[in-house]
Amino acid sequence: MSGARSRGKAAPPDPAAEAYAAGLLLVKRNPAFAALEVEFCRRKNCRLCPAEGLAAVDSNGHVHAHPTRRAEPAEWAWSLAHCLLHLGFGHVPAAEDRHRAQPDPYDRAARCTVVNRFLLTFPAGRAPEHLPAAYPGGDEEQLAARWRRDGIPPALALCGTAGGESDQWLLTWHCSSLNRVPDWQTAFGAALTRSVSAAMDVAGGRRDRITGERVAQRPWDRALSWFVSSYPLLGGLAAGLTVVADAELARAQNISVAAVSATAGEIYINPLRTFGDEEWRFVLAHEMLHAALRHGERRGARDPYLHNVAADYVVNGWLVEMGVGEMPEGLLHDPALRDLSVEEVYDRITTDLRRMRRLATLRGKGLGDILGEPLPHPGSGPYTDLDEFYRRGLVQGFDLHAYGERGLLPAGLIQEIRALAHPPVPWDARLARWFDEYVPRPVPVRSYARPARRQASTPDIPRAGRYFPPEEVARCTFGVVLDTSGSMDTALLGKALGAIASYAEARDVPAARVVFCDAAPYDAGYLPPGEIAGRVKVRGRGGTVLQPGIDLLQRAEDFPPGAPVLVITDGWCDTLRIRREHAYLVPQGASLPFTPRGPVFRLA
Repeated sequence: MSGARSRGKAAPPDPAAEAYAAGLLLVKRNPAFAALEVEFCRRKNCRLCPAEGLAAVDSNGHVHAHPTRRAEPAEWAWSLAHCLLHLGFGHVPAAEDRHRAQPDPYDRAARCTVVNRFLLTFPAGRAPEHLPAAYPGGDEEQLAARWRRDGIPPALALCGTAGGESDQWLLTWHCSSLNRVPDWQTAFGAALTRSVSAAMDVAGGRRDRITGERVAQRPWDRALSWFVSSYPLLGGLAAGLTVVADAELARAQNISVAAVSATAGEIYINPLRTFGDEEWRFVLAHEMLHAALRHGERRGARDPYLHNVAADYVVNGWLVEMGVGEMPEGLLHDPALRDLSVEEVYDRITTDLRRMRRLATLRGKGLGDILGEPLPHPGSGPYTDLDEFYRRGLVQGFDLHAYGERGLLPAGLIQEIRALAHPPVPWDARLARWFDEYVPRPVPVRSYARPARRQASTPDIPRAGRYFPPEEVARCTFGVVLDTSGSMDTALLGKALGAIASYAEARDVPAARVVFCDAAPYDAGYLPPGEIAGRVKVRGRGGTVLQPGIDLLQRAEDFPPGAPVLVITDGWCDTLRIRREHAYLVPQGASLPFTPRGPVFRLA
């Protein structure tokens, strides 16, 4: 009787199997992954199953999962999605070759890096905690070549799903049920395009959220969908931006055709304009490039409308050269301005202000289509900074465009995208480098004439003291000319002086020569770094004349001829002539009324 009861008793649940099944279900819910016809293996005697990791994939479309290892369902989902992306990205293509060379560690690490980078924007489950939060740019071949030369970064050496083993296996194709060798990459690309397009259709109201039935598309919706499905350079941006087609909003804001708010991630169009699909593609691409390249934020102190006109000339020239859509009649385009940057075009067009004021952007005559603030409309809400979205969308689109050999791009556009991929160094870091280059660190000298504090264990043994001789003090210093006019912001003065003091103390600079300037110079003499930031009382607050302060330093007999000068001003000053190494510290957005010869650091 006891044996019968034991045979009828249900087996206890397996937590590892339940977590794996839950993770697999999460992956299959994604239509892009579900479209791949693969088999999931969890046999205990599987020779391709990793001993240390969670899963591996082979070129025959089999994902080999560890049969006993425990993990959370979200971790299983991420690992299985990682393996499926190796198939979808063409890392383990199916082939009938008998002898196939396995990828080396550099190829494996590069491919896993590309997959993990994609999973940051296409989330599936949760990544393991030991993986980095950001990954280097470039495709698989570029990363592998770089790491063969420089070595694989330690943080990326084990970024796959098989621990220290390979999670990618190339096998000879054999399958009796299929007569053809499958193309995993094409199948995944088509499924991904369908899923993204369907999500955009639902978000844009082109497909019913409940029934899934399609709604008649408007021409600008078809143009936006074309970027997602057929133009990878701008497809990522198109998937994240929102098109607001509101006739009343366009009339109230004087929007003739279109405008864009990079802050809101919205493109405002006038739905009453009758354009074809090709023309709407050009219009949307025009506004997407304005937002992605942050033309509004790069304006600085330039005239907003003329800078908008200059950006229009550059963007329209690129789109005509790339053949993206068809340019509507009346837009700004001049072949003579080809290969010029926005700033160079701005310098040219400002010579004829009367004619330029009569030109029209996509918003209309005398109005810029680059909006600073989002326009209020039904459905609008709080917005966040989209810098990272624009940078990632355009850089990844460029990588896909180049990898797929979709055609040549204008050199100016490539330069702009590469600049986005490497954000500018912060002003304080650049200022620190300037100090490192032009302000040498004093070298202390030890002398028995200045005895050091003796050790308690050996009080009878004299030791040499450490001090800075006068020649070292004179060599390791710098001058500060500070604009204390009424237009200077006190918060700006505090931030600039604090930064200077911290760098001077970090480099053991004994003292700096400080001169306050407004209507006349006030020589504060040599001050220790601590007093520069804290106990200095700013004098003056009159007009702005800085050249006398510069001349005072250059003629001072006690100021070394090789010492550099740092000028802190808000830009409302006279033309300066400095005959030694120098730099400028100005507020963000300010411009100097002359062409500076030294570096300009802009406080953020």
